[in-house]
Amino acid sequence: MGTEHVSLEAISILSKIPIYSVLFTVIPLFIGWQFLKRRITPENESSESDFDKKLKDWRPDQLVPDISDDHPSLKPMTVSSRIGKYITIDGNECLNLATHNYLGLVGSKDIENEAIQTIKNYGVGSCGPRGFYGTLDVHLELEKRIAEFMDMEEAVVYSYGFSTISSAIAAYCKRKDMVFVDEKVNFSIQKGLDASRSNIKYFKHNDVKDLERLLLQEKGLNKKNSNNVEKTRKFLIVEGIYMNTGKICPLPELVALCRKYKLRIFVDESISFGTLGTHGKGVTEHFNVPRHEIDMIMGSLEWAMGSIGGFCVGSSFVIEHHRLSGLGYCFSASLPPLLTTVATKALDIMEEDDELFKTLRENCSTAHCAIKKSKYFECFSDMKSPVKHLVLKMLFKHNEGALLLGEISKKCIEQKIAIITPAYLDSEREQPTPSLRLCISSVLTSSDIERALNILEKAASEVLM
Repeated sequence: MGTEHVSLEAISILSKIPIYSVLFTVIPLFIGWQFLKRRITPENESSESDFDKKLKDWRPDQLVPDISDDHPSLKPMTVSSRIGKYITIDGNECLNLATHNYLGLVGSKDIENEAIQTIKNYGVGSCGPRGFYGTLDVHLELEKRIAEFMDMEEAVVYSYGFSTISSAIAAYCKRKDMVFVDEKVNFSIQKGLDASRSNIKYFKHNDVKDLERLLLQEKGLNKKNSNNVEKTRKFLIVEGIYMNTGKICPLPELVALCRKYKLRIFVDESISFGTLGTHGKGVTEHFNVPRHEIDMIMGSLEWAMGSIGGFCVGSSFVIEHHRLSGLGYCFSASLPPLLTTVATKALDIMEEDDELFKTLRENCSTAHCAIKKSKYFECFSDMKSPVKHLVLKMLFKHNEGALLLGEISKKCIEQKIAIITPAYLDSEREQPTPSLRLCISSVLTSSDIERALNILEKAASEVLM
């Protein structure tokens, strides 16, 4: 009872003391204790100890990772000639099956004369982006000519092929959009997808059924959340001829799926433009698909046309959007005048001479049939594709196969035939199967192709046997 009486009395006394009196007493005592503690404890003792420990344990990443002594980048091949039917590599004048000069326009005398005359008239550069002071009459003329050639309403020209593809995708595909993409698309498309920050769905290479499976799956998800049906925009991005495989996309079936599931379709025709179709108008002409069925066609001026830069064609509504939203168009200096007129001259040659495309198709078929007889290689590329990827029939691990193909390439170059292994960046979405890449052009003859493949077969036997 006594203890309980004392406790009640203490509570009664404390309840009469104002709260601010307690605060004014406790806070100064706390501050003084902290001050004395700092004076007694060596300054920053614990923090220095933690810092030293962290510094000791820190292992910064290398700016340049370790690479093997036999890495191909340490021993680059040297090209010391113009690129044409023949090319000089490490002192060897080789028949050229290594560069993307499908119509033989690189090195053409007409093209060269056009470039020289343009330099005399305009100088060597445009000095600014198109939207400021970089637009010249030759740019407008080239855009008009490309649109007419492709039977489309309007075209826009970029100054670099890679940025054309990556900028065009990011200009339209945005966050929360759904983009369906072939798993084997080239690196420029991959970078465009990264910049778009869209939701990406990859379907199996050239597999229309797998694409429809993904579309049905997406349709089922939308039914569960009906609020997203109208808001989610959907795109399909493919290549006319795939750079990494040499296969032609099944465009009619893809267009049918786009109609059925309401997708916008973009086609990268960097390789197929100037190579497929009776007049070289690309995969749409090859399959006789009306061009208005394609929302946007993208392409490079650097493969068949022997220039630099890229283009996009489509309806005026679609193309005008580039002039405000295509980063590679808005913020890069425009295409130099000499490269612009070279591309226009290339269009003149393509329109005047359909035999170029006929000869190219015949050469592609000749090479394809000869490769089928090979003892060491097989080719999964399409017969009409000017890009042919040859893989070894014998199974090897990825790195081992790449090294063997590199040795075969070296022996071919020593025997005056330029055949190379394609180079891929480590940042590619996935490393393609090691292969030798043949680039067929219209300047080759059937005897040239036969000799090249005979030497290739001989080089393979020396390395593999």
